[in-house]
Amino acid sequence: MSAHDQLLVVIDPVARRSDGESVRIAKDVLCGGSEAKICLPEGPEEFARALARRGARRPVVVGDDRALLRAVALLHRDRWLGDGALSLVPVGPAVELAHSLGVPRGAVAAARAVLDGAVRRLDLLVDESDGVVVGDLAIPAFPAAVGAGSVWGACRSLVRTLRRPAPVLLPGPRHRLRVEADGLLLADLDQEVEAVTVRAAGGRARVTVRPAGAGQPLSAKALTVTVSGPDFRYQADTLITGPVRTRTWTLRAGAWGLTLPSPV
Repeated sequence: MSAHDQLLVVIDPVARRSDGESVRIAKDVLCGGSEAKICLPEGPEEFARALARRGARRPVVVGDDRALLRAVALLHRDRWLGDGALSLVPVGPAVELAHSLGVPRGAVAAARAVLDGAVRRLDLLVDESDGVVVGDLAIPAFPAAVGAGSVWGACRSLVRTLRRPAPVLLPGPRHRLRVEADGLLLADLDQEVEAVTVRAAGGRARVTVRPAGAGQPLSAKALTVTVSGPDFRYQADTLITGPVRTRTWTLRAGAWGLTLPSPV
């Protein structure tokens, strides 16, 4: 078989516990159409080791949105995403992000896309600490989620935050933040803001600032977004980070590849 047909299939433990039948179906389809090495990690360290030892095999994750985000972060730090492509069979309690990116619903359709699909290059937001954002970035962090410290944890209350369009922020404390988009000042410390959201959109980062009170939201598209001010937390996909006093996100267009169904 060619290198394209050699797969490393990493099956997330949450997927195995939540929907063993879909996992079995995905394994049968993938093994029937390729030379597949199956890995069954029991925790984040084993998950990371399995991906690190992929060799020339194409990595395939069987799991939910959290497993997808974990894999993207690991492969980004390994500096592999620019050349390689990740594949996903979405199985688990939260798979809306995967579907919004174009991954099919259903284990059979998703596994067939892994075997027969094409790579689509997607944008990524990367901060100065090498953290990555695949979907949405929100300030402030959702009140119900503050204190969640691990992407690995099954914090079901965060499922709604992965849906598109951008989530509606729950009421929370107002912030005094300085928000810059490619040097353009959208908010400064002398005014309160209720929320800041950032999302990769068509090769640019779309940043929206919602002022406190009745002011109209301000939006801009940029390659670099910097937020600074008194200690604040932010939510990047499902992960709550902070408090921090400044953070800069840079849009990297086409930074990672995801295998999706081939265009008809």
